[in-house]
Amino acid sequence: MSAAAEGPAEAEEPLAAAAGDAATTAVLAGNRLSLDLQPGGCRRLLRLCAQRPPQLLEVEFLRLSGHEDPELLGTALVEVPQGLPRLRSLVLRGGHCRGAQGACLPGSLATLPTGLSGLSSLAHLDLSFNRLETLPACVLQMQGLVALLLSHNRLSTLPEALGALRSLTFLAATHNLLRELPPALGALPALQRLHLSENRLETLPPEVGALGSLVELNLASNRLRHLPASLAQLRSLRLLILHSNLLISVPASLAHLPLLTRLDLRDNQLRDLPPGLLDAPFVRLQGNPLGEPPRSPPGTPVAPEMPRLLLTSELDSFPVTPRGCSVTLSCGARLQFPEGATATPVTICYRQWPPESRLVPLGPHDCLLSADVGLWLLFAPPRARRWREVVVRTLSGDSWSDLETRLEEEAPQQRLWAHCRVPHFSWFLVVSRPVSDACLVPPEGTLLSSSGHPGVRVTFPPGATREPCHVRMQVLRLAARELRGLLQEPEAAASPLLCLSQRGGAGFLRPVTVQLPLPRGVTGLSLDPGRLRLLHWAPPAPAWDDITAQVALELTHLYARFRVTHFSWYWLWYTTKACVGGLARKAWERLRLHRVNLIALQRRRDPEQVLLQCLPGHKVDATLQRLLERYRGPEPSDTVEMFEGERFFAAFERGIAVDAERPDCVEGRVCFVFYSHLKNVKEVYVTTSLDREAQAVRGQVSFYREAVPEAVPEEAEAARQLKAVDALWMATLPIKLPRLPGAQGPARGVLAGLPLAPLNLGDAETGFLTQSNLLGVAGRLGPDWPAVALRLGTPYREVQRIQHAFRDDLDGQIRHMLFSWAERQAGQPGAVGLLVQALEQSERQDVADEVRTVLELGRRKYQAGIRRTGLAAPGPPAPASPEPAQT
Repeated sequence: MSAAAEGPAEAEEPLAAAAGDAATTAVLAGNRLSLDLQPGGCRRLLRLCAQRPPQLLEVEFLRLSGHEDPELLGTALVEVPQGLPRLRSLVLRGGHCRGAQGACLPGSLATLPTGLSGLSSLAHLDLSFNRLETLPACVLQMQGLVALLLSHNRLSTLPEALGALRSLTFLAATHNLLRELPPALGALPALQRLHLSENRLETLPPEVGALGSLVELNLASNRLRHLPASLAQLRSLRLLILHSNLLISVPASLAHLPLLTRLDLRDNQLRDLPPGLLDAPFVRLQGNPLGEPPRSPPGTPVAPEMPRLLLTSELDSFPVTPRGCSVTLSCGARLQFPEGATATPVTICYRQWPPESRLVPLGPHDCLLSADVGLWLLFAPPRARRWREVVVRTLSGDSWSDLETRLEEEAPQQRLWAHCRVPHFSWFLVVSRPVSDACLVPPEGTLLSSSGHPGVRVTFPPGATREPCHVRMQVLRLAARELRGLLQEPEAAASPLLCLSQRGGAGFLRPVTVQLPLPRGVTGLSLDPGRLRLLHWAPPAPAWDDITAQVALELTHLYARFRVTHFSWYWLWYTTKACVGGLARKAWERLRLHRVNLIALQRRRDPEQVLLQCLPGHKVDATLQRLLERYRGPEPSDTVEMFEGERFFAAFERGIAVDAERPDCVEGRVCFVFYSHLKNVKEVYVTTSLDREAQAVRGQVSFYREAVPEAVPEEAEAARQLKAVDALWMATLPIKLPRLPGAQGPARGVLAGLPLAPLNLGDAETGFLTQSNLLGVAGRLGPDWPAVALRLGTPYREVQRIQHAFRDDLDGQIRHMLFSWAERQAGQPGAVGLLVQALEQSERQDVADEVRTVLELGRRKYQAGIRRTGLAAPGPPAPASPEPAQT
């Protein structure tokens, strides 16, 4: 047993040694040791330090990832001074991993071991994208440091001992929490570049003027209001970046700096500038209120605060005076009218409608985030925000156009607002789309790069156009796993998909150069040129064209460049397929295709209430599990292929009709526009002209594209046989309205379940409503009941309480509201008239007419009873009859 156990161990030792030698040769390349992009980099370093190969003593450049385990990283750094004595550059960056929103995640590094101060040859130290809150003490003892990078950390201060690093020429501490700088910063005689943008600096110490060798000073995106006069002593300064601060003045002596070539003062609060700087060609001043008078001159009274309005759901208009106002609508949107927006008081009306395809023509890859609302638009961010942008669109005439959009985050709720400024009233919506880049191409030529994909760019040479024209570029990416599954080819790959379009101007006179990244996993040194294909598609062509033989592909290690003369779609494919045109069409359709199911459910307590929903196939089971406690219905339809923004209808047939007045109901058909990020839910009431007391009514709800076909099949199965993608008939689901019990049955059952005592509203002379009449009104209100309740005088808090108490029962909400109000109004005159008025103001004229009919019928019965018994009607309108006296 013992001998058998030792045998394998002895056999494993040569293997481990061989593996160690292989690992050494794999990561050691000359004097560089790069372990930041490989898993287990710290373990490899510890193994190398334990083996002490001769090559390790020659290493001068070491890169480790800040995303390693903190304890393991600290253990590995302790071994660095002994194992790498000649180290000149140490990089411990984080930021290699990204979060769900695409942002770079910080590393785990929060401190450094003190033994690193023994690196006497170290000249370059990069600690960016980590969790440093204070500068480690060992850094202040590295006297030979030339470059120190501390960006994207959590530093709130820099120590005074920083002045001991006399050899430092480059210091970067951007994207930190610095509020002030130590005076010892001026004791760095060799410092040439100082980058401190994206901090919280409010002042600068005068000692900054002692940096005589300083060439670049970047203080953008801070909170500076004034600059010290000592900046005029920076005689070597060439670049001074101060944009996005709060500066209200700058020293005039900056104009006399002899070597200054750029002074960036954009987006500050400068109202005037010294003449020497105002006329200087190297000064940038955009975004400053130059020449504008102060908002509140000394000695003038403070203007009153802008009025603020908070509208409730029953208000559809609001006043605006010359003072302006800030308005928050009931739907959550905000409007701001500045002072002087109108010369006379005006009344603004607003309305919120669900989006329709005829009003909202989305692009093939746009995802709707909001409904048609006002100017400050609240939206829910999409799940995948990387390489996508959020823009506001407005309706101008018959077309939609993009607005300049700025995103604002509201703390602490972390709500996102899309903010834009427009000079007119119209419809507005928020959409998410792939990042779109645009530029104006002059005759001199220009370069257009993608902000979402830095490797995608288009170069316009001089003379490409005679007149300036606007060029727009969008880049889409298809997941590699999805592409391989589509082609059934493990090594298939594709580059990002590039779309080039132009607006205005003539065609290009000279070819433009397009650069696309090579497909993922392919490099210019390893690819087989025979497998690389360049595809082109110009709508409305039916297929993609292979233009590989028509262009000259210039391949680098990472990119492919080619020249084109017109705008369309371009795509690089790496595959063994002989013809990829049809495959590219399938991949293109997959980029914009959704597979959805259609469901139609009836409420268990009220079968006349039907819920229609269109939802992606992977959400069907969870949705049905949540709804089937309150609804019942058939199985979901077969999976249907639909496009984002596609319009379709649902119609009831064979004796069942829609009983709803809503803007998306067209000739009895409910209109849908499918958006993958919305609920796509409609809840309607249905009715029938058949006698339900004799039998139950069986029918169907059918879903169509665009319009109802003229020929309607008799059976539901006929619709299921139409499987074509473009078929008008998408699905048919059965609906059943049950047979009505006897007249006494339902009345007794409903009345017995009510917690309120039976009551009559009104009086016999002017007409009254019984409890049965009120139940009929409650059954017709549906989702409009909150508007009716508020117009009846019910407080908004009471409406919210009812919604919460009966959150799973719409019928219970309506009955509780209506009968609670009726009980309070019992015995008071004018209650019935108030109910009719509230129904009319809530745009439920159909229910108001029904109530009037009931009242009229009651009055007629009352008058008929008077005539039958021979009694005189009381009051002056009815003169006394002689018959009672004779009686």
